[in-house]
Amino acid sequence: MRTLVIGFARSGAAAAKLLLEEGQDVIVSDPKLDFSDPKVQALQTKGVTFTQDQDEQLLDGVDQIIKNPGIPYTIPILQAAQARNIPIKVEVALAQPYIEGDWIAVTGSNGKTTATEMIAAVLRTQTTADHDVRVAGNIGTPVSEIAKTVRPTDTLITELSSFQLMGVPDLKPKIAVITNIYASHLDYHGSREAYVAAKMNITKNQTASDYLVMNFDKAEWRDLSQQSKAQIVPFSRQGNSTAGAYLADGWLYFREEAVMPASELGVTGDHNIENALIAIAVGQLERVPISAMRKALSEFTGVKHRLQKVGTYLDRLVYNDSKATDIEATESALSGFKQPVVLLAGGLDRGDDEMRLLPALKAHVSQMVVFGETADKLVAVADAAKLPVVKTKDVQTAVPLAFEKSAPGDVILLSPAAASWDQYPNFETRGDLFIQAVQDYAAQTQSEVK
Repeated sequence: MRTLVIGFARSGAAAAKLLLEEGQDVIVSDPKLDFSDPKVQALQTKGVTFTQDQDEQLLDGVDQIIKNPGIPYTIPILQAAQARNIPIKVEVALAQPYIEGDWIAVTGSNGKTTATEMIAAVLRTQTTADHDVRVAGNIGTPVSEIAKTVRPTDTLITELSSFQLMGVPDLKPKIAVITNIYASHLDYHGSREAYVAAKMNITKNQTASDYLVMNFDKAEWRDLSQQSKAQIVPFSRQGNSTAGAYLADGWLYFREEAVMPASELGVTGDHNIENALIAIAVGQLERVPISAMRKALSEFTGVKHRLQKVGTYLDRLVYNDSKATDIEATESALSGFKQPVVLLAGGLDRGDDEMRLLPALKAHVSQMVVFGETADKLVAVADAAKLPVVKTKDVQTAVPLAFEKSAPGDVILLSPAAASWDQYPNFETRGDLFIQAVQDYAAQTQSEVK
């Protein structure tokens, strides 16, 4: 069998290695391929063919294509493959046949990484020598990289993006989780309907013996849950269902049994209450004792770049929420603060209506520092909210301005409400540069005081 791997990022490398172990003829195509990369050279010595070409003749004799999830189906070679009826999948599809233990799959527009890590924290309270909890997928480690090492007695938790869900036709997790569904990645999917359909692939093959943990706080999401054949386990921060996990009177419950006060959670914000409800629902399905869940969730301190508490600097609380790449994520972040917030925001302009931020800005923000392609739009929103705002070059130059405009006790929050690609290769780089700029500014200021 001959497989063409398109894109040699980490998932491509993992796919090529697994295919090689299966005895397949493997070709890797990537226009940006670096032939001096040790990973390329190591696989070359084992028989993998590498090329920078993506001409249609590359498809001759190919039985299937494994593509990097972020590569759109509209590139010419994939269009040609579709015309030839060549199956196109992502590396998660390669891993699926090896997964025998409990498989928990998590998706959503926002919160899926934190939800995945919270679930893992809860389930890891029950690990033994014969039962481990493994985490992979969009969260960092390709599923195909670890699939063969996951034992039948283990639990695998995977974060899956809409891009990945389009390329795993036989996906069937025991527990599927949908954190929420907003309008996202429309530049890739072409329409909101296509994006929603991609997300719903997570439950498409589930049966009555499986579970779908679904957000019930919007009518659309409740309606979407009816597409699933799985047992629906709802979660609700707004009291829309008591049939699963929910918030009531400041406490987190599961089916009318109190689990813990929301105030005991180790992370702040309404969205983290939702993530905790997800972890409680999954924990109950996996028979984790309430006492163990309560301890795990109270000790959970968050995930880097996702409303990450950087620390207190010059008497300001600093948070890094660089992963907030859309408006809803920034709204969620702001909802968690009672102190005045100096908001750092801006990034790639995808055509969103930034005026949707207006209520959250009025309720939580005292001043704004904006940058990137969306800076002018954010200035207009700040003006509408009657908030002081200053426009600057990038996140690094925004940091000193944020300290200068804030007061002791304030929160300085990076929550861009936009993707990073106008100025940075990814949100991680943006967040790391923010943290470094904060630490540098604080150190310099304290040195000058001395």
